[in-house]
Amino acid sequence: MTFRPLRLGVNIDHVATIRNARGGRHPDPVRAAHLAAAAGADGITAHLREDRRHIADRDIERLANEIPLPLNLEMAATEEMLAIALRHRPHAACIVPERREERTTEGGLDVAGNLEALRPIVGRLVEAGVRVSMFIEADPRQLDAAKAIGAPVVELHTGAYCDHEGEARDREFARIQAAAAHAEAIGLECHAGHGLTFDTVKPIAAIATIVELNIGHFLVGEAIFIGFDAAIRRMRALMDESRPGGARQGAGQGAEA
Repeated sequence: MTFRPLRLGVNIDHVATIRNARGGRHPDPVRAAHLAAAAGADGITAHLREDRRHIADRDIERLANEIPLPLNLEMAATEEMLAIALRHRPHAACIVPERREERTTEGGLDVAGNLEALRPIVGRLVEAGVRVSMFIEADPRQLDAAKAIGAPVVELHTGAYCDHEGEARDREFARIQAAAAHAEAIGLECHAGHGLTFDTVKPIAAIATIVELNIGHFLVGEAIFIGFDAAIRRMRALMDESRPGGARQGAGQGAEA
C-alpha cells in the first residue's frame, strides 16, 4: 500500500480561551501559530464562533495576514461567517455545526439533512478560491451529501473513537476507516480530527486515505506540562511513525490542501 504524506493542522482556539479568561492580550494565539509552524505544523486551524468565546475577529485578521502557514477557518454555515470568510479568503474553510450551549463541537454536521441551505454557502466559498471541507460523522450518507453539494474535502469527527475504549473504540475506528475509504472512492479528500491525543492518534494516522489531522485542545493542554513546541513535535513524530515510506510535504501544499 502506498502511504501518502500526512499533514498536521494545529488548532490554536484554546490559547485564546486562556487569554479571554482574564482579558488582555496574553497568551497570544498568533504567537502560538508561529510556534506551531516552527515545531512542524503544516497548517493553522481557528474556529470563529458566533459568541466569540475564544478566537476573536482580530485574531482571524492577524492569522490571515501574519502566519507563514495555510489558515483553515472553522465556521458555522451562517451569513455572518460567510461574509467574514469571503473578506479574509483563508486557504480553507471547514463548515462545522455550532450550538451556543455546547462546550465544544459535538458531533458532525448533518449535510444530508441540510443540502439546500449548505449548497449556496459552499458554492460561494469555492468560487472565491477557498477550499471547503465539511466536518461530518463517519457516515457514507453524509460523505455522499458533501460530494453532492460540491465540497472537495471532508473532515471525519473522531470524538467518539477517542472517548470510547476496548470494543467500542474498535467499532468507532472501523467506521472511520470505512468512511475514509468511501471518501477516496467518491473523490473526496479526507481529513480527521477532534479529541485526538498521543494515545489515540497513531491508528487514525495509519489510515492511508486520511491526509490531514487537525488537533488543538490536547496540544494546548499538554503544553502546560511539556511546552507547546515539545507537544507538537511529539504529535508530529507519532504521526510520521504511522506513515512508513510517506515523506512529509511542506506547509499543507499537497492535494491542494
